[in-house]
Amino acid sequence: MIDHISVGVADLERAARFYEATLAPLGLSRLVTRPATIGFGKSYPEFWINLRAGMASVPPESSTHICLRAKATGEVDAFHAAALTSGGRSDGAPGLRPHDRVKYYAAFVIDPDGNRIEAVTFPTM
Repeated sequence: MIDHISVGVADLERAARFYEATLAPLGLSRLVTRPATIGFGKSYPEFWINLRAGMASVPPESSTHICLRAKATGEVDAFHAAALTSGGRSDGAPGLRPHDRVKYYAAFVIDPDGNRIEAVTFPTM
């Protein structure tokens, strides 16, 4: 349904370092570099970061977040660990999240600009 997404960042190089490390466990790499935007993906840019000079940090109450699919729980774990070592903050450690309809394994992070990013997989149990 969704072809690609983008998030605003105040410092493009800082964000590029963060996302190169954080998205790598999910199989996404930097594919496009332009003066004010960088695209990450597997075969084409699916996730973009766009420079928004002077942008204030995204407020926690925005409730907006982006969820990216992982193939396995190990990828979710690696995504979370990479985010924390690259300047992000945890917004929910990796773990199973059982709900009425579906059980899923996810981790939530906040990038250096306040964007909330999740990695999720649906293990068979």
